[in-house]
Amino acid sequence: MAKIKVVLVRSTIGAIPKHKKTVEALGLRKINSSNIHEDNVAIRGMVDKVRHLVKVEEINE
Repeated sequence: MAKIKVVLVRSTIGAIPKHKKTVEALGLRKINSSNIHEDNVAIRGMVDKVRHLVKVEEINE
């Protein structure tokens, strides 16, 4: 199955609390921190909500 790498590129300071919790649920804490997730609908939905804060890269295995 495909995987995606999610990287936090903008700070969550000033973001609404729901977006802060979504970023934390993705496993991101500091700027430039990254995490690898399975590419599924739930993760894509989370990334879509905070697309202004993160960068997504597809990983081929």
